[in-house]
Amino acid sequence: MTYCLGIHTRHGLVMASDSRTNAGYDQVNVTRKMHTFVLPGERAFILLCSGSLSLTQSIITLLGRDFDLGKGLASVANMYDAAREIGEQVRRVSEMDRAALERDELRYNVHFLLGGQIAGQPPDLYLIYPQGNPLRATEDSPFLQIGEVKYGRPILVRGIRYQETPLEEAAKYALISIDSTMRSNVTVGAPIDICIYHRDELDINHRRRMTDKDPDLIEIHQQWEQTLRKGVSELPEIDFDTYGQKI
Repeated sequence: MTYCLGIHTRHGLVMASDSRTNAGYDQVNVTRKMHTFVLPGERAFILLCSGSLSLTQSIITLLGRDFDLGKGLASVANMYDAAREIGEQVRRVSEMDRAALERDELRYNVHFLLGGQIAGQPPDLYLIYPQGNPLRATEDSPFLQIGEVKYGRPILVRGIRYQETPLEEAAKYALISIDSTMRSNVTVGAPIDICIYHRDELDINHRRRMTDKDPDLIEIHQQWEQTLRKGVSELPEIDFDTYGQKI
């Protein structure tokens, strides 16, 4: 399993992913799920992936080949077209591999998150489904997730605000979201890759990989748990005597 998320605020983007892949309980590996495509000063894309590793590797390879030739993501006119370009490669690999997979009762399972910006346009964030169709984040729903999404969603729903949340704070929400998921699901694990993209930067300058021994990640984990326990202890007491009913 995988957990990746993208956060979009008026200040830019935060993209984060775990790095654990598994094929059964005895075959667990570390694989990077964050990929970047950059023409400095012109365009910058961050791509996160979940699903079958062989399929996502094929799609990333095809996107990279075209990018190196000045095609595909290197030439699209806007972020919507970039999402559609990824969708076309998703469909291309589907045409090559889906029938063989389904003969052996294996799903064609790939999802992508695309965040980035093209010069002269605002940053944007998209989710691309296995069918190749894209979904765009909005001001009302300023984050997107793929993979094992349920454990890390509550903190994002309560905390992320498009107009108000600074990127550095959004990055903390992203790390807490992934940490909560890792605590709840053993198929999601470190290292964590996290990238902060500031609006109009048009390059990838703030990117970090955090292992489970990373002192910053450990401190965030410990302080979050302590703060959560303290917050619960300070909530109003529940009055069972006045309002309680016998069962």
